Amino acid sequence: MQVFYQPDLPHTLQLPEEEAKHCQRVLRHQPGDIIHVTDGHGSLYTARLTGEQPKRCSFEIVEQLRIAEEKPYAIHIAIAPTKNSERLEWFLEKAMEFGIDEISLLQCRHSERSKINMDRLEKKAISAMKQSLNLRMPRIHPLLKLEDFIRNSEASKSQRFIAYVDETIPQHLKEAAKAGAPACVLIGPEGDFAAEEITAAREAGFIPVSLGKSRLRTETAGIAACHILNLLNE
Repeated sequence: MQVFYQPDLPHTLQLPEEEAKHCQRVLRHQPGDIIHVTDGHGSLYTARLTGEQPKRCSFEIVEQLRIAEEKPYAIHIAIAPTKNSERLEWFLEKAMEFGIDEISLLQCRHSERSKINMDRLEKKAISAMKQSLNLRMPRIHPLLKLEDFIRNSEASKSQRFIAYVDETIPQHLKEAAKAGAPACVLIGPEGDFAAEEITAAREAGFIPVSLGKSRLRTETAGIAACHILNLLNE
């Protein structure tokens, strides 16, 4: 199933420019063709193309096929971007496939990347959403210093965890987290969190958790946390 994205449904019945180009120039759709459109909030529509312009495709809604139920939980991964931007994009794509509600990008003491192409990340997220038919666009927050993220999260009602390399951590995330409630997991950079960052997070209420016995890459740890929380809530 080929799905197009229009976040302003049902108020705007035109595909955005990038989606319109793909619809008209790549897939060669014509007025009268049936397409599928999502709003990125869990709804999927059957639509009929009614007209085309160089940078726009207009359509009419034929039927609403799916309305995703509101979830009692939400998955939030706060992760330090990898030095290799492709690994961060890989994390984003796979997290989208499993299901994720929110992604925050962290600037940590040992971070090796200080600039992020947010437009490219959003395009990757849209593509992964449509490909996986997991039709919810997560909120993706720009780079923020870890200490500011911790400070801003103090009023959060989410379960809050920090995963880092330490064989003495007693609890696995699957044991510490509770189903049916929002959860946020901090994932550090390739050099891991600095000791003072771990202390600050723990003092702010973040619970140390393990993601298993293996030492994981940053992007793998993010996927592991996302998958564990999804399994817990199935």
